[in-house]
Amino acid sequence: MAASSSASRELFTAGVRVVVHNWPVLQIAVDNGFGGVYGQQKADWMVDVLQQYFHDNADLQQFEVEDYISTLMDQEFDTVVDDGSLPQVSKDLLQMFVQWKQGALQQLQVSIDKHSQNKQRVKVTAAAPESDSGQESNGDDEFMECDAAAPAVNGTHPTTNPSSSSAVNQEEEDGWTVVRKKK
Repeated sequence: MAASSSASRELFTAGVRVVVHNWPVLQIAVDNGFGGVYGQQKADWMVDVLQQYFHDNADLQQFEVEDYISTLMDQEFDTVVDDGSLPQVSKDLLQMFVQWKQGALQQLQVSIDKHSQNKQRVKVTAAAPESDSGQESNGDDEFMECDAAAPAVNGTHPTTNPSSSSAVNQEEEDGWTVVRKKK
């Protein structure tokens, strides 16, 4: 069977690599250090773990792959994927695995090439400079925190008295509260 040769298995691994490394959610997690100092190594490890997951489990369903990837992202990158991209990533990986399993290596190579071409667009989008929203960072921002546990009344944000705190809170247009040190 052609699917069992090591060269074809490497082709499937290359397919997993191109899909996973082109996934904007993982790129953002790695670029922003969500996986710690070894984020890039975790992303590479994730490729190996995913390809092994496919080989160890026969007849995977899309929801199973989604759950597995979601668990990996949560445990390794402390990231919950809720942008809607997880079903597409899972579908692409399943499609490549089916191609590999059926020995359709030319189709698999075409799929890999298609995803490789998409990488250029993803990188350009991810590398776009931040838009100027009229706000300047003066370096005094220590951190930004959103208190999700505080109850909101009638869809409004709870207010705090700046004099009772050692920080000055300012609510931005988008609903976030920026916490700055008093001067």
